[in-house]
Parts: sequence; structure tokens; C-alpha cells
Amino acid sequence: MAAAGVVSGKVIYEQEGVYIHSSCGKTNDQDSLISGILRVLEKDAEVFVDWRPLDDALDSSSIFYAGKDSSSVVEWTQAPKERTLRGSERLNSYEAEWDMVNTVSFKKKPHTNGDAPSHRNGKSKWSFLFSLTDLKSIKQNKEGMGWSYLVFCLKDDVVLPALHFHQGDSKLLIDSLEKYVVLCESSQDKRTLLVNCQNKSLSQSFENLLDEPAYGLIQKIKKDPYTATMVGFSKVTNYIFDSLRGNDPSTHQRPPSEMADFLSDAIPGLKINQQEEPGFEVITRIDLGDRPVVQRREPVSLEEWTKNIDSEGRILNVDNMKQMIFRGGLSHALRKQAWKFLLGYFPWDSTKEERTQLQKQKTDEYFRMKLQWKSVSEEQEKRNSRLRDYRSLIEKDVNRTDRTNKFYEGQDNPGLILLHDILMTYCMYDFDLGYVQGMSDLLSPLLYVMENEVDAFWCFASYMDQMHQNFEEQMQGMKTQLIQLSTLLRLLDSGFCSYLESQDSGYLYFCFRWLLIRFKREFSFLDILRLWEVMWTELPCKNFHLLVCCAILESEKQQIMEKHYGFNEILKHINELSMKIDVEDTLCKAEAISLQMVKCKELPQAVCEILGLQDSEVTTPDSDTGEDENCGLAHPTSAFQSNTLPTLTASGARDDSPTQISVFSDVSRLTPA
Repeated sequence: MAAAGVVSGKVIYEQEGVYIHSSCGKTNDQDSLISGILRVLEKDAEVFVDWRPLDDALDSSSIFYAGKDSSSVVEWTQAPKERTLRGSERLNSYEAEWDMVNTVSFKKKPHTNGDAPSHRNGKSKWSFLFSLTDLKSIKQNKEGMGWSYLVFCLKDDVVLPALHFHQGDSKLLIDSLEKYVVLCESSQDKRTLLVNCQNKSLSQSFENLLDEPAYGLIQKIKKDPYTATMVGFSKVTNYIFDSLRGNDPSTHQRPPSEMADFLSDAIPGLKINQQEEPGFEVITRIDLGDRPVVQRREPVSLEEWTKNIDSEGRILNVDNMKQMIFRGGLSHALRKQAWKFLLGYFPWDSTKEERTQLQKQKTDEYFRMKLQWKSVSEEQEKRNSRLRDYRSLIEKDVNRTDRTNKFYEGQDNPGLILLHDILMTYCMYDFDLGYVQGMSDLLSPLLYVMENEVDAFWCFASYMDQMHQNFEEQMQGMKTQLIQLSTLLRLLDSGFCSYLESQDSGYLYFCFRWLLIRFKREFSFLDILRLWEVMWTELPCKNFHLLVCCAILESEKQQIMEKHYGFNEILKHINELSMKIDVEDTLCKAEAISLQMVKCKELPQAVCEILGLQDSEVTTPDSDTGEDENCGLAHPTSAFQSNTLPTLTASGARDDSPTQISVFSDVSRLTPA
């Protein structure tokens, strides 16, 4: 049955001069050759192949259906007007001489990254459109037999008219299709390419699990694992089972335990064998003692901030200010100033005059880099595949920016334009790393807070200095963090770790997205502002974000274990936590965990190293001499007094009574040297 809906989508591939030879025997008959345009379209997590005749006046009374029971062929309709990130850029002008940078650009090819063009009357008896999920095989012409041609055969055994490529060959089309499906030569006929999505052993990467179809998820895992974990792992799990089973009915009872091994094998560099990792230490069951109750204060106000600035603009008592931010975050009016210090864009000991000069210098530097890519012509970009790829990825990610925040509402919103320009400029700043999908998630809150292109860029560059390893090709940073998280979780709750391992979830891959973009897609937009500024204080210890992971997992432990969740259910459950996690409660629990570890006298050396705790006396269980080793926790010996501000307890309830909140007396002893 033909679908009643319409299709308009992003054009992945487009080729003119693709003909249908309606009567191959009548070579002299002008009507025997029907010229058309072949396109591959991406729309709503599905990919379609579409051929339309060029003559819009052709009879539109019929359309070629892919079998009476097929839902893959749908009617063509007018698509929305092409949209791009170009347009009048309403940017703040920092220096008059830099105004020209925002006008230097070039025209892009139509439909390259926009929506498909409209076809009002493009239906004819030869027109066809089918979903790639319905494709069974492709038959190619023999080499040296004139024009290149292809014949599509669908799963309901409908054979579509042969498409003859009069302008060029079909190689680019095949390459485009192979981004979404596996094409294998038939053992019986080398000219026939069989579509076999199920046997594509996760060879390329987890495309964005939220936005991509199932066949696009699995095939790209090696090539681009980052996008894989940007969103829901749960959408891919059933497909992984299908991939394991393949087409052989005898394998359809393959046990789910193979799934985790299959997943870990598919991500290069991420298969974790802790026993082979340097510094591996077996964590035995240790009594950590009671966990203290932690309370949070109200956000630091503009008045409190101002009182800590001297006459020349220097921040006084930086350690105390960081403690206040850690305990309560910042009022929104203060973030534009304070984030520049927290991220290292402004030195804490700088004067107002020094910061003014720094901003002027950074403004010039930024726009010089921006001019580099703005002045690249279309012809030059064609010869620079890396820049072209960076632009394509950036435009794709920017178009998927969370629009729930008004700052990014609308297709041609200035905020989206600035996101694009800052990310392109970052590619000039760090061309080796360039752009990796997920970076836009780190930039969008920064731009929202700064409301300034230059300041947002340099804050982003500073943040990327911290996050750089997350996006490197070998993924060593991600691998290390997963190992460290596993170590911490085993110390906190070995029983829960054992349960996860029994369900083939011991690698904690479901936390990959949390670590990759620092929980950006787990909390609401405003909550992520609070979480990030707290973590940027680097208190109370190194790798506090790993304790945040532990706090979240601990909150979900009961449901996971009591309901006997397996691998599939754990992935689904963790994915569905997005936007449902209470940030203040999570911060209370994470800090409480750190304080609990502070009091432990037998903290394993591996945990000391993970948390950067090297200076205080803690006895380790593997000490040969029995003497205390310096592995790093300073005990809380002072208090931060708050007599007027209400606090939040670990349960999230407000407490308006005067409260003493324990803090660390020596911040430097708890942070990396």
C-alpha cells in the first residue's frame, strides 16, 4: 500500500542526465529516452531513492508503486524553500575594520545541504521513489557496454526501470548508498550487488542514535563513534540483535550475552580489559564508613562577587570564591563575567585594564582566523576535503541544535549563524582536530551566556583544552574515563558492578555520552549551566564529573536490580533519564561521595590517583610496610558559614535555618598540581 504522506528531505546525492530507455529497441525514436534527475534523500530518519523526469508536463496521473503491499513509495510534493546557514548576519561589530569579515562569503551549490527542491507536477508513469529499507539488490551493467546503468530490485520482487547514466557513471551513487547499507557482490552474479544490512558487523560507527535510521546507526560505529553516543543507545539494541542473528534461521536463538562483546569489539580502542591497563589495581571490598549529609547554598550573587573585587578589578580570595561557586553555582546575571575566569580565558589575578587589552588582542586574533575560512572560494573548498567535511558536519550539527531555548529558535536565528561561524573558526584554530560531532553541544551554552561571538569563541577554545582528548581519533581519553568510572563504582558498590557485569554492561558504555559532552543532553539547558560552572571550579577533587556519574547510577541502582534489567533494558533506561535528572540532588550526592572517600583510611592507590588525592595520609590495603602512604585526601577541618541564605539538602528540600557547611580548608591539596 502506498503511503499517503509526502517526502521532502535533505539531498544526499543528486545527478542529472540519468535516463530511462522506455523502448530500447527503438533507438531512433525520440520518445524512447526519458531524461530525469536521480536523488538520494534523507528525511525523518529514513533514506529514499527518487527518480523524476525533467519534463514537468508529463502525465501526472500515475506514479510507479513498489508493489501493492509496499509502503516505500510515496507521492512527491513541494518541499520547503531551501534553507542554509547563510543570510544576513546580524553580528556585533567589535572593530570597524573587521566588519568586512562578516560579508566575505561565496555561493554554495543549490541543495547541497538544504532541503530538496519542489516538484509540483513531476509525477509520471516512470517516476519512482522507494525507501532504502525496501531495497533488495542492484544490478549493474557489464564493463565496456556503453552507458553505465543500474537496475533496482525491491524486496517485494518489483524490478524498477533501468537507469542509464549518460553523464558520468554510477560510482558516486553507489558510494552514497554504502553510507547507509552494505552492498556485497552476489556469489552467483558479480554484476549484482546484494543489500545485506544485517551482516554489516558494526563496521563504521554509531551515527546519531536519535536522528538516524537503524541501518545508519550500526554501520558507522568504527568510523565515527562519537555521534553514536550523542543520543539513545536504546534505539540500536534491537538492531544489534538482528545483526548478530543475520539471515540464518539457525542463529536466531543466539544468546544476548554475545551482544555486549559484539558492541565492544565494534568500537576500536574502547574494548576495556582493566587487567592489561597500566596501574591496574584489584579493588577489594572496603568499608567507606557513613556518608555525610551535604547541603547546598543559594547561587553566588552579583553583590557577593563585587565585594570580592579590589579597586583595580582583581578577584580577591579566589579559593573562597571557587568554594562558594562549587556549593551554589552562580546567579545568571553573573555568569557572563565569572565563566571567563572559571574557563581560564581571564586570569584570576588580572586587572580590569589587563582584561580589556586581552579582549582587544583576542578580538583581532579571532577575526583574522575567521577571515581565513570566510575568504575561501567554492573552487578552493572543492580541493580541500577536510575543510569541506568540517563544514558539512558543522551545518548538520547546528541544524540539530536544541531549539527549546529561545536563543536558538528559528531556522535563520542569529544564534545558529554564530554557532556555525564560531565552529568554523575553531577549525582554523585547531585544524588537526577540526570539528567532531558533539562539539556544538559544548559551544551552545557558552554562546547563550556570553551573547558575544569573540568571548564565546575563546571560552569554547579554553573548554576544548579540557575536553580535547574526548574527541581525538584514538579515543584514549574516553577509554581512560570509562576505566576510571568503573574503578570508582566498584569501590562504592561492588555488588552493583557485579550485577552490571552479569548483564554484559560492565564496560559502562551507556555512560559514554555523559562523559563525551559532560552531561549536556542529560540535563535541561539551564541545569547544565549550573552543573558545568560547579565542575569548572575543579572542587572538591580532580575528575568530579566521574563522581557525578556515580551519583546518577547509584540513584538508578534499585530500579535496575529490582526489575532485573538486562543489557537491552539498562541501555533503554539510562537513555530515558535524559531531562529527568535533578541537578541539585545529583550534586549533593556526588559531593557526599567525595567526602565519604575523604574519611576512608584505606583508599586504594588507583582511586587516589583518579581523584588527584596525593598529599594527605591514607593507608592503602596493599602497603607492604604497613606505614601510611601519601595518596591524597585533605580532611575537612573548617566550615563555611552561611547565616542568611537557604540551602538545599541532599533530598532537594529547602532548609532556611542557619547552616554550617563543611568545606576543605586547603583547596590546593585537593586539586591537581
